Amino acid sequence: MPADDGDRTEAPTPRRLADARQHGQIARSADLTAALGLLGGLICLRWFGPGVVAALMGFLRENLAERDPLSVAHIDLVSVMLSIMTTVLLSAGPILISLVVVALIGNLMQVGWLFTWDPLTPKLSKLNPVNGIGRLFSSRSVVQLAINLVKLLVIGGVAWSAIHGRAGEIMAALDVEGGGLLTLVATLLFDVGIRMGLAMLAIALIDYIWQKWKHLRDLRMTKQDVKEEMRRMEGDPIVKQRRRRMQLAATLQKIRSTVPKADVVVTNPTHLAIAIGYDAESMGAPRVLAKGQDYIAMKIREIAAVHRIPIIERKPLAQALYKSVEVGEEIPEQFYKAIAEILAYVYEISGKAGKMKRGTAA
Repeated sequence: MPADDGDRTEAPTPRRLADARQHGQIARSADLTAALGLLGGLICLRWFGPGVVAALMGFLRENLAERDPLSVAHIDLVSVMLSIMTTVLLSAGPILISLVVVALIGNLMQVGWLFTWDPLTPKLSKLNPVNGIGRLFSSRSVVQLAINLVKLLVIGGVAWSAIHGRAGEIMAALDVEGGGLLTLVATLLFDVGIRMGLAMLAIALIDYIWQKWKHLRDLRMTKQDVKEEMRRMEGDPIVKQRRRRMQLAATLQKIRSTVPKADVVVTNPTHLAIAIGYDAESMGAPRVLAKGQDYIAMKIREIAAVHRIPIIERKPLAQALYKSVEVGEEIPEQFYKAIAEILAYVYEISGKAGKMKRGTAA
């Protein structure tokens, strides 16, 4: 059974968000794209509109006004219409391209690059009339209806205020004729359109924020959902535990064969242990034969004690060696002095003082 909203208290994981995105479940405001399209279209018309009108007027003058009245009756209307369409497309091309670019920008700002067929896949649940009626009278539909009414009132109020503020110009336009009237109407429509576009943009930004919040809320998960997803991502705990046991067994087997060859074990004292060995004939410098922390460090100390290998506590040195030197690598030059002092002491108490090179002790 689906979990109640009260149980869905956890924020959606990145995997859940990615899965929802692949299924077309995204936070998107159609009003934002529409507002940007309206503003972009008006601005493009303001810039390129006069050129479109001039091109059409020139075409009409060239093909109709300057013709003989008798020849007008024999005009091929199909060719004239094709010529008009070609002229409009060529002159209005920048406007159309700009509108497409604005629409793409509006969608990319909200969604980014996303291509999925999932929303177009037919689903029987959408054809169920009972579910359709339930969605129609759901609380979400009522809220959406209220929001749409508020949008309509706000945009209508902005349009009315824009027209009401220029009522005097509208009344004076009744006495204007010809091109002056056309210019006045175009200016008025542009002013009203810009104000409506800005109002729509403000509403759309608020709507987008709300859509984003609602999207994240709808994708919330229960604690059990999070656990199941982590299990799927990280693997079965039983398999992971078995794998860790196998890795631990391999590590223990390795240190049982390498630690007895060490000359000294440097410790933290209990958290870290590094087994170091040196052979003047086969090594250019002392080498880390084994290292470990916590349980592995304890096992290294136990093996060293069994084989009577000296255990020396040097906290800063142990931490530095554990972080910077891997098993099988030679000790870096900056540690030569500290390691040489430790080996000299170990060799002295064990009677192996001749084992070290003089260069290492220097």
